[in-house]
Amino acid sequence: MSRIGKSPVTIPSGVEVKIDGATISVKGPKGELSQVLEEGVTVEQVENTLVFNRASDAPDHRAKHGLYRSVVSNMVNGVSEGYKKVLEVIGVGYRADAQGQRLTLALGFSHPIIFEIPKEVKVSAETVKGKAPVVTLESHDKQLLGQVAAKIRSFRKPEPYKGKGIRFQGEIIRRKAGKSAGK
Repeated sequence: MSRIGKSPVTIPSGVEVKIDGATISVKGPKGELSQVLEEGVTVEQVENTLVFNRASDAPDHRAKHGLYRSVVSNMVNGVSEGYKKVLEVIGVGYRADAQGQRLTLALGFSHPIIFEIPKEVKVSAETVKGKAPVVTLESHDKQLLGQVAAKIRSFRKPEPYKGKGIRFQGEIIRRKAGKSAGK
C-alpha cells in the first residue's frame, strides 16, 4: 500500500465535500474546487474523513492512489486556509507594480512586462525603500498558484553571478565566482 494513499484526509469544519461518481467537489470559505478521479482509485466519505482505495496493485493504480489523495488533501486545505507564495524581485532598477489583476514588471528589458493574473489568484506588490520589491500571490488552488508563480519567475530567472532576477522567498541560489577568481 502507498503510505500517502492509505492515510485519510480529515475534513475541517466549514468544508463541504460532494462525491458524485468519479468527481469530487470541495467547497469552503475560500472557494470551490473539483477534481475528476480516473478509474482505479475510489474515494468514500467516512464521517469527517475521506478514505482512498485502489482497485488493484497494478503500477498505474498504485501511482494514482497517492497522487489523488494528495491532490484532494491540497484542495481541502486550499478552500479552508488558502495558499500563499512570495516572490522577490532582485536587481538594480527592477520594479514590480500590481493594479487589480495586472502585474507590471520592469526587469531590465527595453519594455515592461505586463502579465494578466487569473481571477482565482490575488496579487499584491510591495516596494520598500532599500529593499527588493516583493510580489505576494494568494489563492485557494495550489496547482494554479504554483503555475502562476513559476510563470512570473520565468520572466527573469535568478542568474548565478550576481543573483539578479525573480526568486521565491527563501530560495537559495548557488553563486559562481566569475572570471576574476581564476587569476
